[in-house]
Amino acid sequence: MPLRGEDPRSVGGYKLVDRLGAGGMGIVYRGRSRSGREVAVKVVHAQYAEDAVFRARFRQEIEAVRRVSGAFTAPVVDADPEAARPWMATQYVAGRSLAERIREGGPLRGAELRRLALGLVEALRDIHRAGVVHRDLKPANVLMAEDGPRVIDFDISRAVENGNTLTETGQMIGTPPFMSPEQFTDPRAVASSSDVFSLGALLGFAVIGRGPFDAESPYMTAYGVVHNQPALDGVPQPLLGILERCLAKKAADRPELDELAREFADLPAPGEDEPSTVTLRAADLPLVEPTHPGDLAGPTAADHPVRRGGRIRRVSRIPRKDRFPARRGRGRPVLAATAVVGAVGLGLLWYLRFGPGFADPQPAGSSAAAASRWAAVPTGWEPWQTTALKPAPRGEVDPLGKASGDSGDATCRRYEDAVYCAGSNILPVRLDGRTGKTVWRASLASAHSGERALNAFTILGARDGAVLVRQVVYPDNGANGTVSIVALDAQSGTRLWVRKVNDTSVDLTLSGDLVLTTDAGGRLVTARSPRTGTDRWTKQLPAGDYCQFLTVGSGLYQHCFPDDENRDAELLELKRTDGSVIRRLKTPNASGLLGAVDDRLAFVVGGDTGPMRPEDLTFGKILLADPDTGAGTTTKLAKTYEGSVTLAADTLWIAGADGQVTAVSPLTGKQLWQTRTSVEGSGQPTYDARTRTLYLASPSGRVAALDARKGTLLWETGTHAERLATSDTIKSEVLPYGGALIVNTPDGTVVSLDPAHPDRKSASG
Repeated sequence: MPLRGEDPRSVGGYKLVDRLGAGGMGIVYRGRSRSGREVAVKVVHAQYAEDAVFRARFRQEIEAVRRVSGAFTAPVVDADPEAARPWMATQYVAGRSLAERIREGGPLRGAELRRLALGLVEALRDIHRAGVVHRDLKPANVLMAEDGPRVIDFDISRAVENGNTLTETGQMIGTPPFMSPEQFTDPRAVASSSDVFSLGALLGFAVIGRGPFDAESPYMTAYGVVHNQPALDGVPQPLLGILERCLAKKAADRPELDELAREFADLPAPGEDEPSTVTLRAADLPLVEPTHPGDLAGPTAADHPVRRGGRIRRVSRIPRKDRFPARRGRGRPVLAATAVVGAVGLGLLWYLRFGPGFADPQPAGSSAAAASRWAAVPTGWEPWQTTALKPAPRGEVDPLGKASGDSGDATCRRYEDAVYCAGSNILPVRLDGRTGKTVWRASLASAHSGERALNAFTILGARDGAVLVRQVVYPDNGANGTVSIVALDAQSGTRLWVRKVNDTSVDLTLSGDLVLTTDAGGRLVTARSPRTGTDRWTKQLPAGDYCQFLTVGSGLYQHCFPDDENRDAELLELKRTDGSVIRRLKTPNASGLLGAVDDRLAFVVGGDTGPMRPEDLTFGKILLADPDTGAGTTTKLAKTYEGSVTLAADTLWIAGADGQVTAVSPLTGKQLWQTRTSVEGSGQPTYDARTRTLYLASPSGRVAALDARKGTLLWETGTHAERLATSDTIKSEVLPYGGALIVNTPDGTVVSLDPAHPDRKSASG
């Protein structure tokens, strides 16, 4: 719905785009942050903003949502309960409500009903594990999003362990047709079993198109909930028996959620009239929850979305027994289709005192529904594909290796609205991030030393308007190459400064506002300003050690490995201002620092000596070390993993050479999920925290997107590279750009995609 004249144009720094709904206590808007992220902004009506009790309830609401945030939730992005008109911004979820789905398409059947039931059970299980009771589960509060159902209107839910919460004032909270008997008779006694009753009423509505206690007035409905048996005519067995137990008048007679999960998973498959070949959304692909690391199953690569004739198709011929797996004899149930379910919203519904609260959320239109989980792409952006070998209008016109065909090993880095790429016999080039057009190509004098000389360039990164490049010139006589660090002006491509280095035993890096270089001997490291090359500080390295410089958060670390495999490696945290040692820590000789988890440094530990790099690892242990005390715990994994690794959001993602992707908890060592893709030989997976999506890219330019929490394959493209790479040293990468993606392959191909519409045709850069 469009904004009205009295509506604000922004709240808390979020630009309001349109209305999603309005009710007795507030208005819900669709908003957009400065970065383009879409959010649902819920603003309280002015008359309630003056009510101190209401404000206290609102604060409690925010805390409840934040407690549940995690799996199956759309998290709170921002909130201000102290504003003149209190507001809260949550992740935006597009899609029509279950109520609208039933009204427009009739009752649910088969896979759609099963997916809804299992998804809602999983949602309530996570909510209850956080010690919270939802108290207002109803069809209008369930959105049928593209990637599964989501519960969006989260009540001022009562914390179970808190005996003095604000909801214990005798007020009834909920919507009568879907409330439990105890919500009417004794609101203070409401517990998690109340949500089970509401779940039974909601699923009954989904099957027969009306509530089991529907009546002519709210008062008659309330009487029926407390005293009458539910009207479930038309619900088939065995589902009928399950719903009748959910709707038991006594809370103690209702089933537990774990029991419901098993029973819903055991429901019979759809009737034989359902075709064995079905068109599936990504969320329909089966995902098996393992009972142990060896107990894994899932669709093969042939079952995943495939590209045919330039378009992405999500058509699968999965046997019915695999789409609706039977219950296993042990462990947790096998769930037939993932359902990403969230619990968010104001939900300050005091039905009998104030009347209805926020109105049913409404989809913002077909385009928003199609995007559902995805962020907005940058203004002026269109999908494009180009190559780092195209002629440039400024600087050097052609890349060095175009004529001889010996170019490759290309790498790219994004900085602001541009992409900078370089490679073997590929001079550094700037591409426009929005259009893919070549802006300039750097002219480096030393690049032309000898007709058959090989020039290798690697983009280290960009900072303060400078692009940092590692350049190696190999003479045509076969001698060792000369290595330099070169700084280029990001706008023009002109050279700012250059330093010859010896990095034979050092991994140099660009870390924040420092670029590290070495002297001719390779033992003296100097930190410099990226823009000017000015010395900041100098540090001597241990003789005979191989050293890495790494960044974790805002911290700068030096990790040095002795040649003697019987000696431990040493990790130093350095003060960025002067290079002095803040603290030091011993680590196994064969280890690699990946990042931080739970305020501890996380390392992978393998069997060989020397540094381990995340691009190609073999490891079977995870070490978590307290940087302050040095105390560490080592977890042995259930198996040895091989592949490229990324650590983010307290999860370790491993992309195997065969296209299999595995998620492991670095805290427990437990394997969380495993999914097979067609993206073989991927580099490090790229995690997008805004959309909770994991991206992979193969050397041929095939790209895949997975739900980072569940491992569901969302989509997969065909190849984009113009030719295959001749070596596997350099991997393809996925670079987020606002809501868009930029993917580069070793042959120099660069493509930009909209993850919401990955099959949109690319324009030539």
